[in-house]
Amino acid sequence: MKDLTYSISPEVFAAFPEYRRGFVVARGVRNGDSPPGLVGLLREEEARAREGLQMETLTAEPHLASWREAFRRLGYKPGDYRPSVEALLRRVLRGQELPVINALVDIGNVVSLRHRLPVGGHAIDVLTQDIALRPATGAEEFIPFGSDAPEHPLPGEFIFAEGNTVLTRRWIWRQARHTLTLPETTAIEFNIDALLPAGAADLETAAKDAMDLIVRFCGGRTRFEIFNRGNPRISFGGEP
Repeated sequence: MKDLTYSISPEVFAAFPEYRRGFVVARGVRNGDSPPGLVGLLREEEARAREGLQMETLTAEPHLASWREAFRRLGYKPGDYRPSVEALLRRVLRGQELPVINALVDIGNVVSLRHRLPVGGHAIDVLTQDIALRPATGAEEFIPFGSDAPEHPLPGEFIFAEGNTVLTRRWIWRQARHTLTLPETTAIEFNIDALLPAGAADLETAAKDAMDLIVRFCGGRTRFEIFNRGNPRISFGGEP
């Protein structure tokens, strides 16, 4: 893969100066069905969430409360557009077991539950253009998983995009069909998001957890960096 650029626009940091995004890259991975050890970790994190959290007070949990407030500031009603980590925890607290999808997807869910941070995985072996977290113009196209009907983000909406193809709408809300992590995926990047102060201490630990789990269950080579206001652009491609 040629070198590509990943950037976070100044508008994002202007609105949320203390925002951090962990960027975990893995190449040469062997994805596929999750082995019993990984499924066991997923079930352990589900059980730990049920022991430590209650549905009635979930929105007051500091990690989730910070994201709900950020969504309100951006005009995204958090009851209609739940931050991904909240949606994940709500499923678990309703007593549902998360579906076992494939090793890389399940690793992302383990890390998200363990650290209560949004985690989004994107196959990067399908990318041909630079990627960015930025405000939308409204002309971009989003095709959600399970649908062929294109949508368009609202102008100003925070999107994660490859050119004009939207990979995630509303910052950390919903991922597109493009860059889905599939059994044949050999290169992936995980976005791990934190809003200070609640998520600050967990971000680097979560990134290291993700790398350890990837190597343990999928092999490959990993690296990570952290986006912040002083480090808004990263080049990636080739070897990690």
